[in-house]
Amino acid sequence: MLLKKTLTFASLAMLFSAQSPDSERLKDIFADSYHIGVAVNARQVNSSDEKVNTLIAEHFNSLSPENGLKWERVHPELNRYDFRFGDEYVALGEKIGAFTIGHCLVWHQQTPRWVFQDENNEPLSKDALISRMEEHIEAVAGRYKGKIHGWDVVNEAFNEDGSFRESNWYKVAGKDFMKAAFRKAHEVDPEAELYYNDYNVWNAAKRKGILDFAKEMVAEGIQVDAIGMQGHYQLDTPTLEQIEQGIIDIHEAGFKVMVTELDVDVLPRPRRAVGADLNMNFANSDEYNPYKDGITAEGEAKLAARYAEIFEIYEKHKDKITRVTFWGLGDGNSWLNNFPVRGRTNYPLLFDRNLEPKTEVIEKIASKVK
Repeated sequence: MLLKKTLTFASLAMLFSAQSPDSERLKDIFADSYHIGVAVNARQVNSSDEKVNTLIAEHFNSLSPENGLKWERVHPELNRYDFRFGDEYVALGEKIGAFTIGHCLVWHQQTPRWVFQDENNEPLSKDALISRMEEHIEAVAGRYKGKIHGWDVVNEAFNEDGSFRESNWYKVAGKDFMKAAFRKAHEVDPEAELYYNDYNVWNAAKRKGILDFAKEMVAEGIQVDAIGMQGHYQLDTPTLEQIEQGIIDIHEAGFKVMVTELDVDVLPRPRRAVGADLNMNFANSDEYNPYKDGITAEGEAKLAARYAEIFEIYEKHKDKITRVTFWGLGDGNSWLNNFPVRGRTNYPLLFDRNLEPKTEVIEKIASKVK
C-alpha cells in the first residue's frame, strides 16, 4: 500500500482531486481491502461534465445504480421496458472496468401498482404474481447477463423485529416470492452474484430474521452470496459495536458482507414529521436545517470523526467485507437532502457540492487504512 499515515493534509487534497490523474486514487488506497463503489444517477452515467466522468473513473472500481434499474423506471408498463439508463450504465461499468451492481430486481417501493393487478385491476393470484416477477427478472437480468456482476435480488423485505414485511409481494405470495426471485435470477445468469439488501442490519433482531431466512434458502439449494447492509448512518447512531457485530454475524452465517449504501447524515432528525406543511417547516427551521449556508468546521470535524471510526471497523474486518459503496457521488446528489425532511442541505459524502474532496474527512479515513 503506497499511502502512509504520514501524508500531509495538502498532499491528501492533491491525492483526492478529480483533476489530478497522475496521483493515487481512492480505489487504490483500498485496493488491499475491498471494492470502493459509488451509486450513480441518470445524469452521471452519460455525463458531459468531465469532472463527473473523471471522478467516477479515477476513484471508484464498483458502480451501483441509484434508481435507474428499479421496476418503475425500467419496466413502467406491462408490455414496455425502458433500457436506456441500463444500457448506458452497463457501458460505463465496462468502460472503467468496474464491478457492476444491479439494484434492485424486487422491492416493495418504486414498483408500479399494475404489477399486482390483472387486466381488470383485480389482485393477481400467487402463481400469476410470481410468474410476472419471473418475467421481469428474465428480461432485466437476462439483458445484462455477464455484464452486471452482482444483483440485489430482493430489497428490504424484513421489519425491524425480524418478521417479514407485509408488502404486496408478501401478502400475495408469502416468503415464496423471495425464493422464486433468487431461483430465477440464478437461472437467468448463473455467473452473477446474488444478494439480499436491507437497512438497519445493525439491529440484532432484524439481522436474525434476515440471516435465518437466507440460511433457509441456502439449505434448499438457492444461491445467496452476500448480505448487503446499507450504511445509512447518523453521527451518533448506530453504535460501533452494533455495526461490528453485524459484520461478524453475517460472516459467521456463511455470507459475504457488503456495505451497500454508505453515507452519514449530519443533520438532526425530527422524531415526528406529519404532512408536507410540517416537513416544510422543519426544512426552514434552523434547528433541523442548521447548515443552509454551509457546514461549519465543527460539523465537518464531527463527520470526519464518524467516518474514521466506521472505517476503522471496516478495516478491522476487511477479510469479511468485499465492497463498500457510497450512496451518491457528491453532497448535492444525496437523497439525504430530502429525507426525512424535504429541502434541507446535507453533507453526508466524501465530496462536496462542487465535487471537491473534503480533505479533513478523507485524511481521517485514510489514516485507518493499514
